[in-house]
Amino acid sequence: MVTTLTGSNTFILQQQLRKLVSDFVAEQGDMGLERVDGEEATYERIGEAITSLPFLTSKKMVVLRSPSANKQFIEKAEQLLGDVPETTDVIIVETKLDKRLSYYKFLKKQASFHEFNELDNSGLAQWLAAAAKEQGGVLSIGDARHLVERVGANQQLLFSELEKLLLYNPQVTHQTIDLLTDPAPQSTVFQLLEAAFAGNHKRALQLYSEQRALKVEPQIIIAMLVWQLHLLALVKTAGSRSTDDIAKQAKLNPYSVQKSQSIARHITLARLKQLTANLLQIDTRSKRTSLDLDEALQHYLLTLTSV
Repeated sequence: MVTTLTGSNTFILQQQLRKLVSDFVAEQGDMGLERVDGEEATYERIGEAITSLPFLTSKKMVVLRSPSANKQFIEKAEQLLGDVPETTDVIIVETKLDKRLSYYKFLKKQASFHEFNELDNSGLAQWLAAAAKEQGGVLSIGDARHLVERVGANQQLLFSELEKLLLYNPQVTHQTIDLLTDPAPQSTVFQLLEAAFAGNHKRALQLYSEQRALKVEPQIIIAMLVWQLHLLALVKTAGSRSTDDIAKQAKLNPYSVQKSQSIARHITLARLKQLTANLLQIDTRSKRTSLDLDEALQHYLLTLTSV
């Protein structure tokens, strides 16, 4: 059987790969497991791994990483993969696949084709709730969403934080999330921008103070503000394109795009350009003069609240 694992969500992809390999080794032992790197192996080496019979086991598993890097394999994939013995399971791992190629179309027709894409905030919350349940814990969708907003969209980090929370108490709540996790700087800076654009200057300054208390330097805050303004500009100029389309074209996380769209609706492109120019001026002055960056950035945030 040929199984394909592909997509930009490498965390979920690797989780699925580990499960498949673990299940196989538990049944057949590691003598039947063979790993081949398609970026280094020759076509002959790949072919031999796929077509040879298992040794000392009743079945074998071949994990092929990025075999599309081998041009000869691409050209002969349909024939080669069509001759896989019944005693062999082949797992093809391709993080990126060119959908224009016949190779992709052939793999897509196979019974076991899995594409793992990046999750938006809703998808991340559902995934966290399901992961908690699998580990014998309880996490509501609402609290899962709070965890995403507090920690960020990095699934590896989210999973680690979830394990820590479940170890403390299988019933994960809003309170335990705030108690045991630290707000991710990037996530908090977005909340800072969100508060500022909403006209909530008190909340914006509070978030700025929290960042400084976390020992996040003003220069780092400037860098993250630049990133958020850049993201806003991309979303603003994308017009009526969907969240997924923007994320795909700009190679961004759909969650970040979705959050930025809510702000972009309430700001003009001209105002966005002006805010970017003002931030550039602060950054330039800080490098040429003895500017008090904390004071300058707090004043900058107050100008945002008047948008």
